[in-house]
Amino acid sequence: MIEVIDPKKLLLKVATILDELEIGYFVTGGFALAMWGHVRATADIDIVVELVEPKVTSLARALRKISEAGYIDEDAAREAIRRKGEFNFIDPDTGLKVDFWVMKEEVVVSREYKRRVNRAIDGRGVCFISPEDLILNKLKWHQYGDSALQLDDVKSILKASGGGLDYEYLKTWAKELEVLDVLDSLGNF
Repeated sequence: MIEVIDPKKLLLKVATILDELEIGYFVTGGFALAMWGHVRATADIDIVVELVEPKVTSLARALRKISEAGYIDEDAAREAIRRKGEFNFIDPDTGLKVDFWVMKEEVVVSREYKRRVNRAIDGRGVCFISPEDLILNKLKWHQYGDSALQLDDVKSILKASGGGLDYEYLKTWAKELEVLDVLDSLGNF
């Protein structure tokens, strides 16, 4: 029987493991959207990790302690490190999946990592992508697929920020990423 739990409990367990193993990370995707904008149903937890091969076994061992039947393929994790791709951990007790995205050696990802923001969840700090970088990601995804959903997400982040964003940074990088016209179309901010 699948236990119905709040997915943030799994996120907190995983964040604790990453901190204990000194693996740099930041949460992105639906959980970051819930932090900076509105809540949208998500089937997984997306985490960008600064993972090196010698830590794979320790990470896998620690994740398996979350659930006796937890699934992580160490070979897939090592391959993800080599190709700067993705691997996952599946917690069958809850039915939740954590997608780990190995940090790419790109200017954009490096910038996102440096700008990550530590936010408290149930009294524990968790690193998230900054709201500005999440907006930029959403604008790029919109550009790739013209998804209105991505623009709704951006609008929710802009609204929830109450004017507290670094707009100079946002506009500079929106121009660099060739999405400034889309950002400007969302209104004055």
